This record gives sequence, C-alpha cells and structure tokens, in this order.
Amino acid sequence: MNKLSLETELKGNSYPGRGIVIGKSGDGKYAVTAYFIMGRSENSRNRIFVEDGEGIRTQAFDPSKLTDPSLIIYAPVRVLGNKTIVTNGDQTDTIYELMDKQQTFEQSLRTREFEPDAPNYTPRISGIMHVEHGSYNFAMSILKSNHGNPDSCSRYTFAYENPAAGEGRLIHTYMGDGNPLPSFEGEPKLVELNGEIHEFARKVWDSLNEENKVSLFVRYIEIETGNYETVIINKNK
Repeated sequence: MNKLSLETELKGNSYPGRGIVIGKSGDGKYAVTAYFIMGRSENSRNRIFVEDGEGIRTQAFDPSKLTDPSLIIYAPVRVLGNKTIVTNGDQTDTIYELMDKQQTFEQSLRTREFEPDAPNYTPRISGIMHVEHGSYNFAMSILKSNHGNPDSCSRYTFAYENPAAGEGRLIHTYMGDGNPLPSFEGEPKLVELNGEIHEFARKVWDSLNEENKVSLFVRYIEIETGNYETVIINKNK
C-alpha cells in the first residue's frame, strides 16, 4: 500500500464527512490522533468541540438553532485508563462502558450498527489507542450498511501493532459528496504524519473544505509517559 499525503487526501474530497486519523509521530515519540467533523446542514454546522474531562464533547454553538441533537451531540473522545477512544457518535460511550466490563473493542461494537439516517445510513467509525509502558498499538472499526441496504450491517476491524514512526491511518464516513452520501470503502488509508502538534493540526484544518468544515480535535500522547497535549479548532467562535 502506497503512503499517501494526508493533506492531498483531504483537499481532494469536498465532503469526507467525519474522519479519524491515528498513527505515530515522525519522531516516534507520540501516539497521534485527529478527529474532524464537517456539515452541510445548518444543524450540523452549528457545533463546536469543548473539553470534557480527559475527552471532548460536541456542543451547539447557538442553542437556539439546534433542531435535532440525536446524531450530532455526543462525546467523540473518552479516556479509559491507558486507552483513548475516538468515534463519530455515541458509540464512544458504548465502547467505554463495555470495555470497562472487560469486553473487547470489537465485542463492544457488536452491539451497534450504522446510523439510522436514511438514505445515507452513515457509517459508525471508531478508533482505540492503547499506550502503556512505552508500547503503543491501535485499532479502527467501521460499521456500514451493505451498499445502502439497511437490512445488512457490514463490520470491519483493523488492528495495528507497534505502528511505524511517521505513519498513520485515515478513515472517514463518506467517499465524497453525493445524494445519498456514499459510504467509505476499503481499508483505512495509509498516510504520512509529520510535524509537532500545532503544525500538524494546522495542516489538517487548512486541508479541509472551507465551506463544510466545522471542528477539529488533535491529541499527541507521549508513548513513554502517557502525558498528552490537545489542540481544538472550531470554525464557530
């Protein structure tokens, strides 16, 4: 698999929807993740990321304009011990609660499927990072309808042990804009990860479609210590 430019991949897609990047920094010191949200409707665009404990949650920028919170207000990031969970929906809570009861990442997601937003049936994308005593691995998942057929859920999990420095994986909800929106296909894309956290966050943010981008979260976790730094960028200010 060829390593792709993350910036080129994002710039070439006007509407990837929501996306997760997970990997390791170029210097090999940090476990890296990014999560971004985009929106086409006023309701979807009326959001910001706010910190919530060790994680984040989405929040209406203007509460008076919030019409339907069901699929847009959730906690994208939560931390369970040495595990960082990143998802595009309330399955973050499902993973957190069931892994806290000793179920696996994959077992937890067996209880969920794609979103009930016909005709798009938006995939649920999820990631989990495990950083402990200088070791690091991660996994990603996508739950999607069977080519738009809601009677069948296709479940894919991808696990990456001891990822290489400067490499990450990108998964997002949609292949591009459309009606209905076409679900992501294939394995998470292998992409280059470069730069310190602020430089990386700015590169990702500047690569997202100006009209559709809403918010970005980036976290660098020091693999040796578990200490982390977070950057949040919101279009609404």
